[in-house]
Amino acid sequence: MAIKPSKFNTFTFFKLPAAWWCGVRLRHIDAQKAVTTVKHRWFNQNPFNSMFWAVQGMAAELSTGAMVITQIKNSGKRISMLVANNNATFTKKALGRITFTCEDGHLINEAIQKTIETGEGQTFWMKSTGVNQDGVAVSTFNFEWTVRIK
Repeated sequence: MAIKPSKFNTFTFFKLPAAWWCGVRLRHIDAQKAVTTVKHRWFNQNPFNSMFWAVQGMAAELSTGAMVITQIKNSGKRISMLVANNNATFTKKALGRITFTCEDGHLINEAIQKTIETGEGQTFWMKSTGVNQDGVAVSTFNFEWTVRIK
């Protein structure tokens, strides 16, 4: 079952207010891919007049985590999720609207099925790349997600 981005953005207002106030929005989600955007503004900038790295991280994490949340919900099981590790690379100043895309949705279901079958926690890495309005990569984030049946 797919979730509408508008419904998920309402969820962020109540459960991830820092991301919502910084302008992070989910634009697209399906089983394989999620896209988030965030626009450089005074509110989310660093002293160098570009987007603060943590704001980029919130948008990148949401592009991975939204798919994890959706697939857990679709499993019908009580499963916890947590970021265990992450790393990032920054290649250009983040100015204007930055679009983060994750296409690693295929990794989630296998981990969910394994934790259901074994009762043991499972980990998997997901990558999200942020590009500016010209299509130039500004940052790449990798998140190690853990899932465990409750």
